[in-house]
Amino acid sequence: MQPTITVGIRVPHELFESGDRSALCRSVAAVEAAGIDRVCIGDHVAFHGGRGFDGLVQATALAMLCDLEVQTAVYLLPLRHPVPVARQVISLALLAGGRFVFGVGIGGDDPAEVAMCGIDPSTRGRRMDESLGIVRELIAGKVVNRSGGFYELDHVAMLPALPAPVPITVGGRSAAAKRRAGLLSEGYLALWTTPEAYAESVAAVESTAREAGRTGVAWRHGLQIWCGFADSATNARPLVADEMESLYRTPFTKFEKYTPYGTPADVANGLDAYVAAGCREFNLIPAAAHPDEAIASVAEVRRLLRAAD
Repeated sequence: MQPTITVGIRVPHELFESGDRSALCRSVAAVEAAGIDRVCIGDHVAFHGGRGFDGLVQATALAMLCDLEVQTAVYLLPLRHPVPVARQVISLALLAGGRFVFGVGIGGDDPAEVAMCGIDPSTRGRRMDESLGIVRELIAGKVVNRSGGFYELDHVAMLPALPAPVPITVGGRSAAAKRRAGLLSEGYLALWTTPEAYAESVAAVESTAREAGRTGVAWRHGLQIWCGFADSATNARPLVADEMESLYRTPFTKFEKYTPYGTPADVANGLDAYVAAGCREFNLIPAAAHPDEAIASVAEVRRLLRAAD
């Protein structure tokens, strides 16, 4: 029997950036009341000229505002030192009472963001592998020693020990990201992919894990997907197109085939093929005329997907 479909929502960045705590509290409460399964948040230091939002800080805020699962989707781990990140993850996991999922990625849509953090963009993948291995061991209560790589660590350990493991998910579209997910995570988080490619990626991740002797993993693969909501596809398209073009500084046509938009029924229909390909976890990044409409639309997509399952 397959796991139940779950649907999360990325909390709009503008709710954090506005400084309006009451609006943020109301929206998070509305998400929880709507029956949505999870809240997620992205992460950037200074993206395309300065936009940013610290994923672990915002994930902590969300964990304090609701009883839902909270996921970073994704946190740019190679831009930080893994030891203080491990401490942050442990602190957040304890505050969240086992509701935190640590999603990580290497970033790279803006190489300048990587370089300004003192990181050679060409080393992102290798740094990620080393950093994720360190974080994974530290949050599991292990003593960590490293030498000869990016980090020199001598008998580093962290207390208190967590009562339960923190699931790690890995995002990325490259073969290296999928290999990383198979070796160092509990799940692969896809983005901008077709249903066929999603299924192939999941198979590659699990094959890598088996070859490495990782068995019995409670996998939680998923899909992060932008979507636009309005009373019609015609009215929804500019909402999601404008938001994505503003953020990524790339024409929407590059993303359009991966981005369902229209009514909630239109978006749910667009996700049906991913469900058929085996996806059970969805994180929706909604664009709508108002946050309340985005929340209600995501909740309706969840209802439709589960009703059809």
